[in-house]
Amino acid sequence: MSLMLDTPVAVRRAAMDLLARREHGRTELSRKLRQRGASDELIDSALDRLAEEGLLSEGRYLESFIASRGRSGYGPLRIREELGQRGLPRAAIEQALGEAAIDWSEQLRELWQRKFAGQLPQDMKEKAKQARFLAYRGFSQEQIGRLLRGALD
Repeated sequence: MSLMLDTPVAVRRAAMDLLARREHGRTELSRKLRQRGASDELIDSALDRLAEEGLLSEGRYLESFIASRGRSGYGPLRIREELGQRGLPRAAIEQALGEAAIDWSEQLRELWQRKFAGQLPQDMKEKAKQARFLAYRGFSQEQIGRLLRGALD
């Protein structure tokens, strides 16, 4: 699909098509439109207008992304890093994570139950394996340590 986005209407239509599929952050949407051949001036004006109309919202994007990744078994550290890589402001990320209605300890416990069948590690090698996996998924060493000692509650 090599269609040229050389008019404001074409850029807006492409942006609306992307937003219809899922929420996007401004930086991410801008990058996708640029890849499709839109100029920076057309992108900026189209995204400003969409934001004014409430169709483009970083707050909704953050909320949606955090909820989706949380349900997929990712922890706050990993989600924070992914959002930072998407060009979102650190303060907005922190606020959204703080407001998220997610019990991270419960998410950690559910992920551990699914992956390791709720079996506490019997030796250091198994403990290291479980800890590495859970850390990769974005949970803190403190939470992981409490879980693996059986004291997460």
